[in-house]
Amino acid sequence: MRLDDLVHFAAGNLAAYRLRAALTISGIAIGIAAVIAVVAIGQGGRAVLIAEMEKLGSTRAFEITVDHMRGEMATAGTFRLQDAVLIKEVSPYVEKMAPLTFSQMIDVRRPYSGTKPVLSQLIGTTADFTAVRNMPLQKGRFISPADVTGRQGVVVLDAALAEDLFPDTDPLGKQVFIKNIPATVVGILERESSLLMGMMNIRNAYVPITFAQEILNSQVIHQLAGVAVSREAVPQAIEDSLKVLKARHPGSGVHYTGLSVEEQLAAAGKVTSVMTLIIGAVAGIALLVGGIGVMNIMLVAVTERTREIGLLMALGARRRDILQLFLTEAVTLCLVGGIFGVLLGAGGALAIARFAHWPPLISLWTVLLAFSFAAAVGLFFGLYPASRAASLSPAEALRHL
Repeated sequence: MRLDDLVHFAAGNLAAYRLRAALTISGIAIGIAAVIAVVAIGQGGRAVLIAEMEKLGSTRAFEITVDHMRGEMATAGTFRLQDAVLIKEVSPYVEKMAPLTFSQMIDVRRPYSGTKPVLSQLIGTTADFTAVRNMPLQKGRFISPADVTGRQGVVVLDAALAEDLFPDTDPLGKQVFIKNIPATVVGILERESSLLMGMMNIRNAYVPITFAQEILNSQVIHQLAGVAVSREAVPQAIEDSLKVLKARHPGSGVHYTGLSVEEQLAAAGKVTSVMTLIIGAVAGIALLVGGIGVMNIMLVAVTERTREIGLLMALGARRRDILQLFLTEAVTLCLVGGIFGVLLGAGGALAIARFAHWPPLISLWTVLLAFSFAAAVGLFFGLYPASRAASLSPAEALRHL
């Protein structure tokens, strides 16, 4: 039989059993929709995550930490302030290097105002940190080298923390208390435009690292954050930094490790891709159930249409023609289900993405993959019923005429 004859026969038979065909198509459509929605949301989330991470800092940035995979933690002496200075002096590949120390959530409050303290993270660093992380200022200035060397009690507030502490007045030049130690507000950062940071909802207060050590009563520096002279120079900048640290801390037993922003982006992309794959596989179970439904319906059709098969054989149809006819019906069912599934999945992805605050990414390959899956399901689950129809004894089939 020609392809157009096969399609004509298949369409006629599906039209004759509209309700049965509609229920079977809906099963396939739900399975395809689930896969489309999951992949679209996952790919959209991956794109947003990578874009948001790129917003946070320079693609030339890298960080040096202790090897947490070995269970190591930074302690007093693991990093020293002079390490950052020396690395920048020694390596021609390192443009900026900022030491960082972090606190647990601590109270930041206004003096004598009656306002509640705001739980915030204290970040101690130097002027070089602005080269590592995109930190546009709304007003004022960031930490200066003189602030660090002079252990000045100054603080730069992020926009959310500034609004919490000073909802009715300009914070610049005002005093706050960080763990009961006074500090003067010298800068306010722009409101965080990064969706990633906005979702974390953490208030940050930036102070000179020497002042942070005084507040926290600790000499611990948790990591070094650097910027290479170019993206191509990042690996060499990391290598040079590790060499300097090993030379300055011999016999400490500390294992230092470096990680570039590019590597962090790649890792984030892999995580989201794996998650999409896993959830997509779960969604594929719905497609599997739909395929089983196709097989059941086609087996019923073979039983009910034995008379039709006999008539076709009487008119000269070969076993191959009968096989192709039933396979075409199964594939047509699945492809029609695929069309509705793509539309339903795209609509579902758009609806879910409105709540997740990121756009779904429905690419051409996703749609083609969905139709390929639909056709494959039709072929796989339609093959057995079609084989049964084709293997009917001509004498048995003709007996029903």
